[in-house]
Amino acid sequence: MKIKVLGTGCPKCKMLEQNAKKAAEELKIEATIEKVTDIQKIIESGVMMTPALEIDGKIVSAGKILTSEEIKQHLKRK
Repeated sequence: MKIKVLGTGCPKCKMLEQNAKKAAEELKIEATIEKVTDIQKIIESGVMMTPALEIDGKIVSAGKILTSEEIKQHLKRK
């Protein structure tokens, strides 16, 4: 599973990354977590508000910090 956190590196982006790592660990999911900070790549993904979370190529959230519990719900759907 591939998880991307899209954002410029602000505290909200870092919190979303931590929550994603925690969710994957708690579900014992083998996931690659990538941080995308290049604004051009973020725009190309169709994201207009950060932080954003992408799971296996699909944007599941933009403009807010998901909790680890909310992220787990998205991961379980995969």
